[in-house]
Amino acid sequence: MRRLILALLLLPCLAQPASAKDELAIGVTQFPATLHPAIESMLAKSYVLAFAHRPITAYDAGWQLVCMLCERLPTIENGLAKAEGKGVAITYTLKADAKWADGTPVTTADVVFTWEVGKHPQSGVASAELFRRIQRIDVKDAKTFTLHLDRLSFDYNAVNDFRLLPAHIEKARFAAAPAEYRNRTAYDQDSTNPGLYNGPYRISVVVQGSHVVLEPNAYWAGPRPAFRRLVIRAVENTAALEANLLAGGVDMIAGELGLPLDQAIAFEKRNGARFAVVYKPSLVYEHLDVNQSNPVLADRGVRHALMHALDREALSKQLFDGRQPVAHSLVPPLDWVFAGDVPAYPYDPAKAAALLDAAGWKAGAGGMRRNDKGEALALELGTTAGNRSRELVAQVLQSQWRKVGVEVRLKSEPPRVFFGETVTRRKFPHLAMFAWYSAPESVPRSTLHSGMIPTAENNWSGQNYTGYANPRMDALIDAIETELDRPRRKALWRELQHLYATDLPALPLYFRADAFILPKGLKGVEPTGHQDPSPLWVESWRWE
Repeated sequence: MRRLILALLLLPCLAQPASAKDELAIGVTQFPATLHPAIESMLAKSYVLAFAHRPITAYDAGWQLVCMLCERLPTIENGLAKAEGKGVAITYTLKADAKWADGTPVTTADVVFTWEVGKHPQSGVASAELFRRIQRIDVKDAKTFTLHLDRLSFDYNAVNDFRLLPAHIEKARFAAAPAEYRNRTAYDQDSTNPGLYNGPYRISVVVQGSHVVLEPNAYWAGPRPAFRRLVIRAVENTAALEANLLAGGVDMIAGELGLPLDQAIAFEKRNGARFAVVYKPSLVYEHLDVNQSNPVLADRGVRHALMHALDREALSKQLFDGRQPVAHSLVPPLDWVFAGDVPAYPYDPAKAAALLDAAGWKAGAGGMRRNDKGEALALELGTTAGNRSRELVAQVLQSQWRKVGVEVRLKSEPPRVFFGETVTRRKFPHLAMFAWYSAPESVPRSTLHSGMIPTAENNWSGQNYTGYANPRMDALIDAIETELDRPRRKALWRELQHLYATDLPALPLYFRADAFILPKGLKGVEPTGHQDPSPLWVESWRWE
């Protein structure tokens, strides 16, 4: 599953100075729309929960799948995974000493309950497909269970999105009204309940739109974290976030949700002696989701024209010092399945104009385009407010499209509104600019399969916000998941990228690099470059 990814006044410092050595204040650019592990796909939520809620499995900084809440990673080679017909049986054992932060053991009862929530058609979870594939769960004892999946996929043992829910807290809420559960979860109504968290930290304070405070989980049995208190502070304006760092309001800025690259480069030139700036190329795909149900954008020729009207190479060079490569499809060059020969859309305003002419949008007075009904070719581009880089990019796109006669109105919303409502419920009329943060070789079922289009009927489950539906894309996704032979799988990936670049369900912009801005005394922070963020290994963070 992919992750999505105010005020100009300085915020009061909630944490003690860094010299206290047992406290850390972290600045991020977004506040989570929810804290529920399975509902919605906002990176801000994933980042906060990484300190307090452990997945069963995750990809580490070396892009290797590892156990986090389990004792041993099941594989066919070690006998813990066994093919059964077209499916597979996978046996996991939860860590013997894993407990929720109220002292309740993490058990297979939580596993079964989480599955019941995930597979319910009205629960509204983001990764519903994962739960539907689980045909049954055999419980051996309080810690060991076997998942029976309906297919043997190449990533069969990666259950990163099977984020356990505490049955002793959430079961009654869910049973009372499954369709209303996403609005009744304790993660949002009782966020500081320690029984919701099983990681090294627990959430102790939540001030909506402002900050989250975390304190150590007294029942955490792993290596003890170094900090007595963590404060994660959301400052949705990146200029204000930088000012807060310099004034001591925060000790560091998270790379996953921090300053855009251009701002970070300028910051390092001015403040490199005081802070360490670490750049991490990542699997972050900046793009424009296209509402396919809009009759104007449903025309593939119009989408091709919009691409040819953009000079993305110049944009990358001017804004990002050429460090963020132009994207031609959804798979980054860092991924082993990347195909370098997909159809590209070089800057060609003449070709863009010809395509718009062919689609019935003729240039008129002032060069702006209208159809034979006199309707103007006018689009709305929505994105997150406060991100200086994204706002600059939006202005560049607006200017370049205007040169070929396309009028674009920019609309910015706070991230919690943009992701929590506008994107998730497909309320954007034309274009939505944001980024997907994915795992290595992440199959885009949730974002491209026709069965994953969020609707009111499925309680807005799924991440195919564009409404894209192509039977061949569906078939390719199904085939990739079950192809165990790497060369054959790479060939299928190549076809998928070609189809994506031809159909353009989204308009590719560039692949991002993350900039981590850290105090020089902070050690152990290791960027991953993918959707499993660095705080999953917060036990290694420390002051020196």
